[in-house]
Amino acid sequence: MRHSRSRNYKAEFASCRLEAVPLEFGDYHPLKPITVTESKTKKVSRKGSTSSTSSSSSSSVLDPLSSVLDGTDPLSMFAATVDPAATDSSRKRRDRDENSIVGSDFEPWANKRGEILARYTTTEKLSINLFMGSEKGKAGTATSAMSEKVRTRLEELDDFEEGSQKELLNLTQQDYVNRIEELNQSLKDAWASDQKVKALKIVIQCSKLLSDTGVIQFYPSKFVLITDILDTFGKLVYERIFSMCVDNRSVLPDHFSPENVNDTAKETCLNWFFKIASIRELIPRFYVEASILKCNKFLSKTGISECLPRLTCMIRGIGDPLVSVYARAYLCRVGMEVAPHLKESLNKNFFDFLLTFKQIHGDTVQNQLVVQGVELLSYLPLYSPAMDWIFQCISYHAPETLLTEMMDRCKKLGNNALLLNSVMSAFRAEFIATRSMDFIGMIKECDESGFPKHLLFRSLGLNLALADPPEGDRLQILNEAWKVITKLKNPQDYINCAEVWVEYTCKHFTKREVNTVLADVIKHMTPDRAFEDSYPQLHSIIKKVIAHFHDFSVLFSVEKFLPFLDMFQKESVRVEVCKCIMEVFIKHQQEPTKDPVILNALLHVCKTMHDSVNALTLEDEKRMLAYLINGFIKMVSFGRDFEQQLSFYVEARSMFCNLEPVLVQLIHSVNRLAMETRKVMKGNHSRKTAAFVRACVAYCFITIPSLVGIFTRLNLYLHSGQVALANQCLSQADAFFKAAISLIPEVPKMINIDGKMRPSESFLLEFLCNFFSTLLIVPDHPEHGVLFLVRELLNVIQDYTWEDSSDDKIRIYTCVLHLLSAMSQETYLYHIDKVDSNDSLYGGDSKFLAENNKLCETVMAQILEHLKTLAKDEVGALCLLHLNARVSRVVGHWSILERKLGHVSNVFLCRPITECSIQGFCSCTKCSVFQLLASPTRISAPWGAGTLRHESWRPPCLWGLCVTHHSIPPP
Repeated sequence: MRHSRSRNYKAEFASCRLEAVPLEFGDYHPLKPITVTESKTKKVSRKGSTSSTSSSSSSSVLDPLSSVLDGTDPLSMFAATVDPAATDSSRKRRDRDENSIVGSDFEPWANKRGEILARYTTTEKLSINLFMGSEKGKAGTATSAMSEKVRTRLEELDDFEEGSQKELLNLTQQDYVNRIEELNQSLKDAWASDQKVKALKIVIQCSKLLSDTGVIQFYPSKFVLITDILDTFGKLVYERIFSMCVDNRSVLPDHFSPENVNDTAKETCLNWFFKIASIRELIPRFYVEASILKCNKFLSKTGISECLPRLTCMIRGIGDPLVSVYARAYLCRVGMEVAPHLKESLNKNFFDFLLTFKQIHGDTVQNQLVVQGVELLSYLPLYSPAMDWIFQCISYHAPETLLTEMMDRCKKLGNNALLLNSVMSAFRAEFIATRSMDFIGMIKECDESGFPKHLLFRSLGLNLALADPPEGDRLQILNEAWKVITKLKNPQDYINCAEVWVEYTCKHFTKREVNTVLADVIKHMTPDRAFEDSYPQLHSIIKKVIAHFHDFSVLFSVEKFLPFLDMFQKESVRVEVCKCIMEVFIKHQQEPTKDPVILNALLHVCKTMHDSVNALTLEDEKRMLAYLINGFIKMVSFGRDFEQQLSFYVEARSMFCNLEPVLVQLIHSVNRLAMETRKVMKGNHSRKTAAFVRACVAYCFITIPSLVGIFTRLNLYLHSGQVALANQCLSQADAFFKAAISLIPEVPKMINIDGKMRPSESFLLEFLCNFFSTLLIVPDHPEHGVLFLVRELLNVIQDYTWEDSSDDKIRIYTCVLHLLSAMSQETYLYHIDKVDSNDSLYGGDSKFLAENNKLCETVMAQILEHLKTLAKDEVGALCLLHLNARVSRVVGHWSILERKLGHVSNVFLCRPITECSIQGFCSCTKCSVFQLLASPTRISAPWGAGTLRHESWRPPCLWGLCVTHHSIPPP
């Protein structure tokens, strides 16, 4: 009679355990430091290395990097040939070059460009002068004589000088920008087609536009657009001259001297400067020459240092103070790019500007403002971009004494607010913070008619957010600043200042002062719903508050914090604010909490995020919200008060029912709570704890059906059933397992995994394998018969529609054979404490074993039926899999056989045979008739005698696997 072999799991585990081998520490060890042997020819001492005077050692391991020590590697040989004096000079030159390069701590102009274009806009109509000259400037043919080419260029210049231009009027701002971009592209096209004169004309006419202040509010943006063209021109000219220095042998290095430049390149460079010098008007001549300032490097070492003072003096001829300050800003910008070490010209620009600063209040400027209808309060901020840039260039790596000098000069000019604001914006925050009270005194004395004081306090606050003032002055600084800020009537002006000083308050004071500031913000922003126009600033305030208050018990005890949140009426903004709060909580909350203040506040925050989910919400957004809410749920702990913990999970389930990942987390949390209860009671539940764990199980059982994911439900049913079984809730565990079995027919053929449709059978196979492992320890219900869960599961598997080309069904049946084999043992491999499995219930009863064997035969019949339908090339692998289950059931030493069969190329199946002898090796001498499913092939099985030795076991075979050391005869 066929039956499963008895297993002694302890003995098998002991026999399969890896043999312990004593570790001998020899000469080689992967963590042992390498000892490098030094050559006799040249000794090089290296700190921390172990050297030897012998050149080689028979016992040492050759280190591929050790050759560096004997000086034979290419770099060492090259270094040996270098003259030390030349090395010192090159090092000094490199240090000097590094000093002439602006570091990453210097904010580039590109960062300011976008801000200026966005801030300085206009709705008025603009005009632009376009050159409409003849097309004589096109490149001549190859047959043109040089004299004709020169004459053509002269005619073009004459045509331009005669004023063949067209003025475009009534342009909108966007039209103006488009025209400037067209000119920039025309410049590149003209240069690419070798029309250098045309390119120069485009740059000249664009530079002329900078003398026009017709729409004065747009001037900063006009400056940005036109200097982009000048930058393009300067780059093209420099690259052309640089390319002319290339000969057949070498390329001009990046750090070159004029001696390396050939005469042709120098002549071309001089030609460009002569052309520019012939420009009659001051502003275009200045801008175009400044754009190619870098080209002076080709002519003379001192060319740039000589040109910068001259160009600085040229700006004195510009009468309009706004035009002149932007010209100085451009010169400082170019100077910082080519020679940042020449600070004298930078300082000279600033001091010249101070001398002419009084022109702002002169009759000419005032009359211009009257004509254009611009107030002084709107006119002065137009200087800020240029002045801020000039001050940034001057203050870069400048000593603190320069700030003192600047402050003194500002005082001499009557503490002009515009200058003072630029000083505070440019110099290092540490310098400003140490002189905070001095600056406050200067701000008080400023005239508020031209530049409002609240902007000065805002600039001061920005510095104090980066650097700390003296501790004794901190409260006085806050009081002085807030006196001015709280009196502001315009909500936008108020919130712009309050946003900055909130960070200073949070950084240096307690929740009492922060609460006062928040109350003042609410007071100013609530009337007329002014907060609706200031969501970005209010959001910034929230970020700054939560960035400094990581203790959320303190944060939520701030009385005005939650009322402050109520000002975010727009749902999208409100959700973003809630997300910021939860991100900070998850990041900084180290210990679980049960603080009711924190819980109530964060439940409100999480509820706000959850309620924003709708049918249009993206999956990534849902995933992010679920992550934040789950992070909060994980941090809630009531300690040993498990009932309160369960009540919290019940409340959370009702609040977050629309986010499936949150419900999954809640189910896992409740299961963990049940297991913690078991741990506290050491597995011996009282009546009260037994009722509690059943309540936890019921929570999971009624929550799982609300989930959408089919495999999420299956895995949670299984997991929750395991938890119920561990807590001796047998009937509840059966309910979970029955629910899982009844759900299997609903598994679709394709499931969505990360946005892609994939077959579901592999996932179902993985789940069922896990399920079978659990069913081993599940005791049979006394009213439902032997192995009722296994039978129900097999019925479901049988009725499930499997893919015709898939072997997953047979793989599942193979796993069932493993399960049934383990169930037939006298003692099971594993158990659950205080749960009697079938080995204890039946005690090896013959009826139980008979039922087990019947199931085995039924499963085997299903496997055989499937194998008959397979093609010959598919039989081998599946047959090995089946033999795995069969040998584990009958012999128990498949792992040995598997190792021996690892190299066999083909496996042939025969029909059922009468008897098979497994002795020293597999010999089928008693098998009489074979029905081969593939062509005969010699198969070797070179294992020695004694590999599978079971002389006492000779049962009849249900299915023979012939693997012989001799050729298999044909049928």
